[in-house]
Amino acid sequence: MSARMIMSPSLWRSFLVAVLTLLAFVSNAAAHEIRPAYLQIDEMGANRYKVVWRMPMLSGMRLPIALRFPDSVRNVTTPAERDLPDSLIETRVIETMDGSLAGKRVDFVGLQATITDVLVRVHLLDGSVTTMMVHPSQPWAEIATRPERIDVAKTFVVHGVEHILFGYDHLLFVLALMFIARSWRALLLTVTAFTAAHSITLTLATLGFVHVPGPPVEAAIAFSILLLACEIIRIQNGQSSITAERPWMVAFTFGLLHGLGFAGALSALALPAGDIPLALLFFNVGVEVGQLMFITVVIGLIAVVRLARYPAWLGRHAFTTATYAIGAVAAFWLVERVAAF
Repeated sequence: MSARMIMSPSLWRSFLVAVLTLLAFVSNAAAHEIRPAYLQIDEMGANRYKVVWRMPMLSGMRLPIALRFPDSVRNVTTPAERDLPDSLIETRVIETMDGSLAGKRVDFVGLQATITDVLVRVHLLDGSVTTMMVHPSQPWAEIATRPERIDVAKTFVVHGVEHILFGYDHLLFVLALMFIARSWRALLLTVTAFTAAHSITLTLATLGFVHVPGPPVEAAIAFSILLLACEIIRIQNGQSSITAERPWMVAFTFGLLHGLGFAGALSALALPAGDIPLALLFFNVGVEVGQLMFITVVIGLIAVVRLARYPAWLGRHAFTTATYAIGAVAAFWLVERVAAF
């Protein structure tokens, strides 16, 4: 099966890349705000809790989000703040005046005006742990009286799905890989290689075996997309290329790099060591689910467009236009990210 049978030049490519381009430029202004905030509440004794509130910074400024506990909760210690390069950490001890926190609500004032999620983790003395993700559309967390294990899985799977679907650079790279695939078998091997590679580095980085600063990784990811766009043009011009002959090898190599980018979403949360393996497992599952959703949508669009009628000249030029659009967006990201070092 030829490449054009899978990736036949058609109108959807120009449309899809145009949408991604627009989203990419909009998302760059708020890229750092997408990192979730983190609230950890540990029960210390009867009606007394230690609270750690980690809030991401946007362009060196704290986000306008404030914790608000019920009126029956008072501070035992004054909140102590510590500034980090990418976040602000606030620590305090609180006490409830009418029983435990179970069944009570914690509000995140101002969260609804941002695009930041909040990961909430509550650890009680009986060993039970509640983990939930709070979104701006519902800016509060209700502390469960009986936490369910399935909640942890659901929280990190959803976080993984959201991370890949709002990670426009990763999606653009996957789209470029699909442009290179010459057959369904090549597409399957290429996507599998990319998945295996970023799973390896995601695991190593999250467990602390590998540490690479975020800005260089983000710049290198942009460069990988730009390089793929150049390779697509070379292939289209009939030039020999290892990318065309062994796309799975290129996908695996750059997949190792993209895994380091995925790892930032977990390492930024500073989870307790005991929570990392479970969070890593379900976050990775979420990333794969999101990636498969994207690929399925693209293939579905191909099937729909193949049934549509459009001018022949539009089909001939759409593939080249889409490839140059991918390269242009990647080049913009590369310059922007290098300049931000």
